[in-house]
Amino acid sequence: MSKIITDSNKIKEVLEKGVERIYPTKEALEKLLKSGKRIRLYCGYDPTAPSLHLGHAITLRKLAQFQRLGHEVIFLIGDFTALIGDPTDKTAIRKRLTKQQIQKNLKNYKNQASKILKFSGNNPAKVMFNSKWNSKLAPFKLIELAFNFSVQQMLVRDMFQERIKKDKQILLPEFLYPLFQAYDSVAMNVDLEIGGNDQTFNMLRGRDLMKLVKNKEKFVLTSKLLTDPTGKKMGKTEGDIVSLDEKPNEMYGKIMSWPDSLIIPGLELCTDLSLAKVKEIGNQLKNKKINPRDAKARLAWEIVSIHHNKIFATRAEREFNRVFKEHKVPFQVKSYKLKVKSLNILDLLFKTKLAPSKSEAKRLVEQNAIKIDKSIIKDWKKEIVIKKGMIIQAGKRKFIKLI
Repeated sequence: MSKIITDSNKIKEVLEKGVERIYPTKEALEKLLKSGKRIRLYCGYDPTAPSLHLGHAITLRKLAQFQRLGHEVIFLIGDFTALIGDPTDKTAIRKRLTKQQIQKNLKNYKNQASKILKFSGNNPAKVMFNSKWNSKLAPFKLIELAFNFSVQQMLVRDMFQERIKKDKQILLPEFLYPLFQAYDSVAMNVDLEIGGNDQTFNMLRGRDLMKLVKNKEKFVLTSKLLTDPTGKKMGKTEGDIVSLDEKPNEMYGKIMSWPDSLIIPGLELCTDLSLAKVKEIGNQLKNKKINPRDAKARLAWEIVSIHHNKIFATRAEREFNRVFKEHKVPFQVKSYKLKVKSLNILDLLFKTKLAPSKSEAKRLVEQNAIKIDKSIIKDWKKEIVIKKGMIIQAGKRKFIKLI
């Protein structure tokens, strides 16, 4: 068992960097951590997609900070709760997943999380699945647990009120989702739960249930969210988040496309830079001592180095500069073999997978987003004569070389 670190400065960093709020209080959790007691904490991840994303990495990083302090960390995979689908912030019923889809989705979760959490060596994080206990809840036990919650308590949630106004369905299992998440805390007998601030309602229900069932205090730490300029959470549903299985060049390029307003939140939430260093960069930006583009490049490099390594991060940076600063073709371009002599531009884009559909291909052409050997294609009816070595560019980052 690893030694518990009680250093005040390190605890302060853990409890402040990227943290929105701590229940019941920051002071109470700080006192517990300084006492030297080893606590058990967790964060849950429902496998509703094949990859974790940077939003998940925020809480993974917080778990890792507690792990480095010597505490027991649980990486919980919500293979049971994913069958329901968390209704948080959802104005419509989620698409239902089968058990087979869920198992397929979670296949690489541990591997992706291992870039941040340690699953071996001294004080390894534990991987648990909430189907282990939730799937075994007998009807009587479920009813007994349900008596701790009320319909009014669930209906007060914003997304349910929005659905009622729009005459949209609210399924009974969606009502039960907070109950099952709450029971996770009881089943694992944790001292602390970590999650994004959009999960506050669910996590506090776990705090309530822990007090009622075990007469035990459970702390809740909510992290800040990575949001776009409008304040909307970036995520897989919105389609604007970076997946942890993205290739280095793609990951770097996506981050460089973020608005400048995400530079400081990104540095605080998605990197291992100290809070003091993040504030220093923030002041430099505010006083115009550094270029926002350079700060964003630092952000992109830091993130790619975490989820790949420093060598890949440096290569991705060099590749990005080559394409966007020097306006050259990337060092490495995917090849595609065509046996035909000519193709309509829309067929060509669809066939080479530069566009997911012909309608999308047409949109790209109309937006002047398609280049062939650096020449913009403006006519979506154009017939393209296929030549060996021809370079096709779609948008800013997609390139294909014909062979």
